[in-house]
Amino acid sequence: MNVPLSHPALFRTQSLVDGAWVDAHDGSTYAVHNPYDRSVLAHVPDLAAADTHRAIAAAERAWQHWRTTTAGERAQHLRALHALMIKHADDLATLLTLEQGKPLAEARGEILYGASFIEWFAEEARRAYGDVIPGHAADKRIITIRQPVGVVAIITPWNFPNAMIARKLGAALAAGCTAVIKPAGNTPLSALALAQLAQEAGLPPGVVNVLTTDHPAEVGSALCASPLVRKLSFTGSTAVGKLLLRQCADTVKKVSLELGGNAPFIVFDDADLNAAVEGAVVSKFRNAGQTCVCANRLYVQTGVYDAFMARFKAAVATLKVGDGMAADVALGPVIDHRALQKIQGMLDDALAQGATLEQGGQVLVPGSTLLVPTILGGAHAGMRLAHEEVFGPVAPVFRFDTEAEVIALANDTDYGLAAYFYGRDIGRIWRVAEALEYGMVGINTGLISTAVAPFGGVKQSGMGREGSKYGLEDYMEVKYLCFGL
Repeated sequence: MNVPLSHPALFRTQSLVDGAWVDAHDGSTYAVHNPYDRSVLAHVPDLAAADTHRAIAAAERAWQHWRTTTAGERAQHLRALHALMIKHADDLATLLTLEQGKPLAEARGEILYGASFIEWFAEEARRAYGDVIPGHAADKRIITIRQPVGVVAIITPWNFPNAMIARKLGAALAAGCTAVIKPAGNTPLSALALAQLAQEAGLPPGVVNVLTTDHPAEVGSALCASPLVRKLSFTGSTAVGKLLLRQCADTVKKVSLELGGNAPFIVFDDADLNAAVEGAVVSKFRNAGQTCVCANRLYVQTGVYDAFMARFKAAVATLKVGDGMAADVALGPVIDHRALQKIQGMLDDALAQGATLEQGGQVLVPGSTLLVPTILGGAHAGMRLAHEEVFGPVAPVFRFDTEAEVIALANDTDYGLAAYFYGRDIGRIWRVAEALEYGMVGINTGLISTAVAPFGGVKQSGMGREGSKYGLEDYMEVKYLCFGL
């Protein structure tokens, strides 16, 4: 396919290993499709375990030098990469929309968001401080230093194919680690474009490697089993995260996991309803509801339920669904038919159990994955969508009466990634914020992701944090030095 780019070199259809663009060792490839019309965008290498081991070995060799570079040198490379991402943001957004489906303006926002992590960690590279600790004896002096953990395996999902890599890779490179990246099989072009820019930024061969594959289990197992890989950073489903964690146990790797969510979005009776509706729309329907921090369950207090629902329906009715490349589209397609089938199954379950279809519910074009933004009323805890992540443009609205009731409902899940609530009572704001069992809480806002704050969850939503000053820690080891005088 002829992809219209100002910088054609960003359209890469080979994997990057040790600074070279390579095919699979057996020459096999697979097709990358546009989720809007299922047209073939490209054929990329279908790598296997043998190719993975080559990339790991290259990253290990590169690490022997990269680990010795100064923080200033690493920061210089990262700043160059950041500048290139900004310069080519429109091209990167075009690739992202074509392979992932989100609206072009939203895709460009993701590119800038991803670039912000590269910029942040360029600065944080200089702040990997150690400590001088008062000695336990008169003839002892104690110092701690921080050193890079080593080769890092990075496995990322399809919903944010640029930003999920950038916020991991920025931290890894800033810490002095090298990386082997396995992007999602259906969105590899954004990862390959980012690798091209890493080369243009002057990163040495082997520091950044990208493996495309339609056999994620085989490549993932090879990354987990290799003793040369010292850390795994994974964003994806809880089920896969648990599997990878078990596979990493034999080599006792450092592991960061950002897994599934089941975010509550609570509207109290003293909330600014216009702000709450605006927050609900952006939180629920961004990327067609396909984000791990999406509002999954909307809880609205009885006193404002009807008023909220009326305004919410009016706002959602204005959202246009279609080709992400079109200028006026607010929602692109669901990623594929399997995802659509799961969403429709959860929708059918809710309707069978008494939910009311307030809006939407249909596929815009027969045979497509363009699901019209959907609102359900009368949702209750017995429905699948109360306990499972919808990961699509379906908003179930639950009614509640008391603060204690909604906190119990919100916490009644194995997940604990993000939560949101709207209200004005300062006492209640503190009580609810502290009581919600989530790693991130948005208060009177539906957007919480930023490079300067720690991103991550509790319970079965994962371990570790990305972004912020905490984001560097998972890529470094603390070494204790004891000096005898």
